[in-house]
Amino acid sequence: METVFFTDRGKVRQHNEDSVGVFENKVGVLAIVADGMGGHLAGDVASNMTISIFKGLWEKVEKLDNPDQAEKWLIQQINHVNSTLHSHALSNPDCQGMGTTFVGAICTDSFTTVGHIGDSRCYLSNSSGFKQITEDHSLVNELVRSGQISKEDAEHHPRKNVLLRALGTEKTVDIDVTSIGLDETDSLLLCSDGLSNKLTEQEMEKTLKADMSLTEIARSLVNAANENGGEDNISVVIVLQSSIEPKIGDEPC
Repeated sequence: METVFFTDRGKVRQHNEDSVGVFENKVGVLAIVADGMGGHLAGDVASNMTISIFKGLWEKVEKLDNPDQAEKWLIQQINHVNSTLHSHALSNPDCQGMGTTFVGAICTDSFTTVGHIGDSRCYLSNSSGFKQITEDHSLVNELVRSGQISKEDAEHHPRKNVLLRALGTEKTVDIDVTSIGLDETDSLLLCSDGLSNKLTEQEMEKTLKADMSLTEIARSLVNAANENGGEDNISVVIVLQSSIEPKIGDEPC
């Protein structure tokens, strides 16, 4: 299993409120992208706290033998992190209203479990193509789902960034979880909306399947988002389920 991660402030924002974590233990890899939101620097606090807490939690995991155990573990820890963030915001006026999106993948040799809240996404790239395996918890996506607007209209909707769920903003939160199998050479792309809002699925797929190292692919994705405006922070994690020897230059960004 190979991984690479990269986060970038973009070309417009003064601060990077995205946080990324990729952690390994005897179970496998836990990869997370968190896109923070809130008052001045509060988004940084929410996303950084989320990554830091999960790092400590993942270090304590001894085994997750099947998808059911992984899904249960992820839901329990999300609830714990949500409570921690919410309490922190209530007790620190500067952090009032802070929250973060969350997309995380537990990747083992036999299964992968993905959980998400908000509009950070997970995509699967394999021999069958490229598809989004999470569904945004956003106002615009609900309008698309209900048939009130088209996908094309959603791309330019004035309330595109309104989220219906976020981690830490409420006392309780619902997380969507799903488990899939990954074959050798399949890959996962986790990203914040700073990437998915600037690149089409066709552009992401083409880059992911290009004859480059994982590091070059990650940098190419971020560079393309910046070339298309870079109005938001941009974060990517790529997990490649492969025993193939990495190409020269494959190291974490």
